[in-house]
Amino acid sequence: MTHATTPAPGAGLAAYGSDPRPGRMPHTPADPPRRPPRHAATGRRLPPLAPVGSLRRSVQLFRAFTVEQTDPAYFYGLLALDSVREASRWCDLDGATMVDVGGGPGYFADAFTEAGARYAGIDPDAGELERRGTVAGNTLRASGLALPVADDVVDLAYSSNVLEHVPDPEAMVEEMVRITRPGGTVVLSWTPWLSPWGGHETAPWHYLGGRRAADRYARRHGHRPKNDFGRSLYDCSIARMLTWLRAAERDGRVETVEVLPRYHPAWARWLIRVPLVREVASWNAVVVLRVR
Repeated sequence: MTHATTPAPGAGLAAYGSDPRPGRMPHTPADPPRRPPRHAATGRRLPPLAPVGSLRRSVQLFRAFTVEQTDPAYFYGLLALDSVREASRWCDLDGATMVDVGGGPGYFADAFTEAGARYAGIDPDAGELERRGTVAGNTLRASGLALPVADDVVDLAYSSNVLEHVPDPEAMVEEMVRITRPGGTVVLSWTPWLSPWGGHETAPWHYLGGRRAADRYARRHGHRPKNDFGRSLYDCSIARMLTWLRAAERDGRVETVEVLPRYHPAWARWLIRVPLVREVASWNAVVVLRVR
C-alpha cells in the first residue's frame, strides 16, 4: 500500500517543493480550469458548469450529489471545478500557494493545479488518499488539527467538507489561520449538523440523535457507517463557527469576507442570516476570511 510521507512539523511548504510568495493579494475571479478533467469511468469530459449564482448551478450540483456514492469521480470532479471557480472570487489562484485541508484522492488537486495554484493537499485518511489507486502528487497524510506547515506562508488555506469530521473544528480553523500570511484568504465549507445531510449516510435519522442513527445504520448494514457519529462525524453548527469568528474578529486576527450557503442560488443567500433557519436550510455553509 502506498502512503504519502509526512514532513516534520514546522518544515513549511519547502517540504512540498513550494515557493511561498508573500505580498500576493486577492484578485478578480479566474476562469475554471481550461481542460476539465475526464470522468474516470467513461473518459468523457465533465459537463460545463452552470453560471455562477444561478438556479441551474444549484440543480446541477444537487443532481451530482445524488451519485456521490455510486459515481464519486463524477461528483467530486464537478465539485472540484465549481470550488475552483468559487475560490477564485476571493483569491487570485494563478501562482498562489495554497494548502487544501482534507484534499482527498486528488480531484481538487487536479482542478486547482490546472487553475495555476501551487497546490499542497493534506488528509489524515490513507483510504481517501488512495481512492483513485495512487496518492496524488504534493499530498501529505497528516491531521488538520496539527498542520505540518510553517506560520504565515500560504496565500490560500482551503477546506471543503472537513470541519464536521474533526472533534475540535475551532482548532482546525486556528491552524488554517496560522499558516496563512497576513492578507491571505481562508475558505471553509462544511455540512451543518441540522441540515438534511448532516448525518451523511445516516440521514435523516440523525434528527433523532447522532449515535442512535449510527447504531441503526450498523444494525441494518452489518457494519458501522463510514461517518460514525462521535468517531468520524460531529455536530458542527453554523452558530458554533460564527461564535469563533466573532471572537477572532474582536482579537483583530481575521476579518469576514463572506458567509453564504454553498449550493444555493444568489437570490437565496439571505437565509444564512437567519438563526436556526440557516442550520436546516443551508445544506452546506461557506465562511471566507481574510487574515490580518
